[in-house]
Amino acid sequence: MLTFTEAQVLGWISPLLWPFVRVLALFGAMPVIAQRGVPARLRVALAFLITVCAQSSLPVMPVVALDSAAALLLLIQQVLIGLTLGFAARLVFAAIEFAGELVGLQMGLNFAGFFDPATGGQVTAMSRFFGIAISWLFIVINGHLLLIAAVVQSFHAFPVGPEPFGFLRVVHPEVWGAEIFRLGLWIALPMIAMLLFVNLVLGIISRVSQQMNIFAIGFPITLAVGLLGTLLTLPMMQVPFTMALERMLSYFQ
Repeated sequence: MLTFTEAQVLGWISPLLWPFVRVLALFGAMPVIAQRGVPARLRVALAFLITVCAQSSLPVMPVVALDSAAALLLLIQQVLIGLTLGFAARLVFAAIEFAGELVGLQMGLNFAGFFDPATGGQVTAMSRFFGIAISWLFIVINGHLLLIAAVVQSFHAFPVGPEPFGFLRVVHPEVWGAEIFRLGLWIALPMIAMLLFVNLVLGIISRVSQQMNIFAIGFPITLAVGLLGTLLTLPMMQVPFTMALERMLSYFQ
């Protein structure tokens, strides 16, 4: 008869359990994969597949009784690290969408808001366009593979231990909010300058030729210049997006 002890079962489960929880928490918060359109079964299956494939590069996991307080602390630590890693990548997406908000504000398109079923919130047309474009770019540049590599390397930077909040003293996620405004303004600055120049020219025209109805021609001109500027600057978005994503993921490597 085949028999095994509790210590043997824990020795078999521990190398898989803690990495699986951390990767699954990442998939629950990272961009693209964490959307409502992706089935939960697919995220669970991918997390288990990555956990099995990464076993050779992971450090030794501690063996802890699953009904103890130490196991609860380890579970909290894995969930927090996975969610924080996904939150770091999501901040970069939020910065791009914030740039779309700024561009849409200058173009006069921010009144075109609609309900986004993917996020469950109200978004504007330009913000949604920038978000969709950056989601495709995220897949094209293998951003999902960068996140998977970062979560695997995070086991060396923040190994499984009894202190669930110790990694927060290293990554300082409370200061990451400034990245949204800094990166968003950096990306939207060329478009803002272009549209500001157009508004300045329209203002001069309205002063020189007061009989011209500037409000009738101002919006079409601003909209056309904004769409043309978006078309010209959209291919340049890869460099700041890649730099920001790699900088945020470097905290976990």
